[in-house]
Amino acid sequence: MASSTIRAVEKILSYRFKDKSLLEEALTHSSYYNNNSGESFRSYQRLEFVGDTVLGLALSEYLYLEYPSLDAGQLSPLHDANISNEKLARVAVRHHLDSYIRHNIRDFPLKVQKFAAAVNQEDDKSLYWSIKAPKILADIVESLAAAIYVDLGLDLQKLWVNSSLVVLYLKIFRDLLDPLVTPEVLLQQPHPVTTLYDQCQKQGREVDIKDLRIEAKNIASVYVDGAFVASDISDDKDTARRNAAQLALLKLSKSMPTNLRRSDFSFGLNKSFEIEGAKQKLHEVCQKKRWDKPSYSIGKEEGPSNDKKYVCSVQIETEDGGLFMAGEEKSRVKEAENSAASCLLRALLDSNII
Repeated sequence: MASSTIRAVEKILSYRFKDKSLLEEALTHSSYYNNNSGESFRSYQRLEFVGDTVLGLALSEYLYLEYPSLDAGQLSPLHDANISNEKLARVAVRHHLDSYIRHNIRDFPLKVQKFAAAVNQEDDKSLYWSIKAPKILADIVESLAAAIYVDLGLDLQKLWVNSSLVVLYLKIFRDLLDPLVTPEVLLQQPHPVTTLYDQCQKQGREVDIKDLRIEAKNIASVYVDGAFVASDISDDKDTARRNAAQLALLKLSKSMPTNLRRSDFSFGLNKSFEIEGAKQKLHEVCQKKRWDKPSYSIGKEEGPSNDKKYVCSVQIETEDGGLFMAGEEKSRVKEAENSAASCLLRALLDSNII
């Protein structure tokens, strides 16, 4: 690794390594291979393993000293918010550490470029983000944390005895992780899923968030008292659930009628609450609304060949985004598709969209 690269990273960290090879190791992905010499290098995996624990311990120390009046139940979410993979990945991008990673991953620069563009549009104090970070970015921050820990000659016993080293270590990563999430920020930005459950519980209403994965996409649908309220799709399951909950809170705050039940739509339903000819009726709705034709796919297929069970989903692209819904388990694909169409029709009825 070039000496200019080492100096640049040391400047970012505000720390000069005694053992430069530790910094080189911390920045080397397992895919890296020097084509000129044919020499392979030790990757950051071992350091990352240590860094996760060490960084967590350093942050725990900081929070414990900084907020003496907070109990464990209040410190825990504060700790998690400041050390999550998403937070650490944004630290890597904010300090341009990704530019110094040694790797041979063909699409990595493009992924980082896309991620960095999204991060630049975010609020620094935001706790919830719209794009999932490439894991390697968080790994690098953890491996650097371990590299400094080792370079300082620390072990768990020394960490608690030598206060000057503790202060130095805390300062390095306090500055790197800035801005830290504070108790005030947590109070101002409660998690949408938690807020949704809390608000509905106070009103005596029941919340159900259903998750569905189709190929590489995760779909979360929110139901309140059995009625569809909102849904969202994302590459990441947690993001889909969070965004769906946010949409649901918005609709509920506007007093959108979502308290209808399946029993309110008895006309045309069979004993399984299926709408007869649902696929055709949904197709007609799409024509009237000028939506794209419904697209069906098998989300789950299981059981022996003589007793197969299927769960299908339906997807419709609209001007405002997309509609997604999974049906109930059926013994035939056509029945499973009709079930998905029935569920989506009921959701559209419940939401007063049709």
